[in-house]
Amino acid sequence: MKLTNKIGVIVDSFGVGVKEGLKKAQEVGADGVQIYAVDGEMDPAALTPDKRLELRAYIDDLGLDIAALCGDLGGHGFQDGAANAAKVEKSKRILDLAVELGTSIVTTHIGIVPDDKNGPIYDAMQKACDELGRYAKSMNAYFAIETGPERASHLKAFLDTLSTNGVSVNFDPANMVMVTGDDPVQGLITLKDYIVHTHVKDGKQLRPIDPRDVYGFLGYGGKGLDHAEIAEMATSGAAFQEVPLGEGGVDFDAYFAAVQQIGYTGYLTIEREVGTQPEIDIRRAVEFIKRYK
Repeated sequence: MKLTNKIGVIVDSFGVGVKEGLKKAQEVGADGVQIYAVDGEMDPAALTPDKRLELRAYIDDLGLDIAALCGDLGGHGFQDGAANAAKVEKSKRILDLAVELGTSIVTTHIGIVPDDKNGPIYDAMQKACDELGRYAKSMNAYFAIETGPERASHLKAFLDTLSTNGVSVNFDPANMVMVTGDDPVQGLITLKDYIVHTHVKDGKQLRPIDPRDVYGFLGYGGKGLDHAEIAEMATSGAAFQEVPLGEGGVDFDAYFAAVQQIGYTGYLTIEREVGTQPEIDIRRAVEFIKRYK
């Protein structure tokens, strides 16, 4: 097997800010990066035209590409119709920024797709995603839903109801293993027509868990966990654990073979949400992927 995919890393995984994180991404041997662009220094509202030009030049000087931006707005995703107008607008501004910085992909969570296709939550999610998809399509770009909150077949059925493929998939094999217990290899095949970006991460499920206890659901308990809280959960081992590549439930020999089988040529972007030595872990992850190249 000879993978030809480029290797990306999530800049925020280093925990040192954007510019330092970009330098570290170059140092560990990545080809490109993914950056959170919701708030703080990467908030589209905070990035003036001059700052955008400066950031793009800085990334170019490091010899890096931008694989994707992350536009996850948290909470219940797009389950709450009353909150969606503002969230859709913010998501569009993140996509504008992505295109300006040279990538066509913004990854996000949309909330768990409910089983009831005739209920108000499904309707709210469908309308928001259809609007976002049409906007993305008009820019030759994508909003990419991260896998994990529901099984691959259920996500595909939802995507099939939308009028464009402007909302597609950011495939994360570890989320499937850790939360739904879904098979990542079969998931790749099921979602192959929608996959535009992937995360490379490994994990294991220690006991069955209701996805609503991780990702939240409108009307079900709290708001859903944010990235830091999910990372804490993955560290504590309460129900699942994120582990270094090759030490969890993702069969990477079969997984990378399936990546080739479906003809996916985009980024393999390393995400590391736990641990006290992210730079060491990410460097080892880069080396792990390179064994397949």
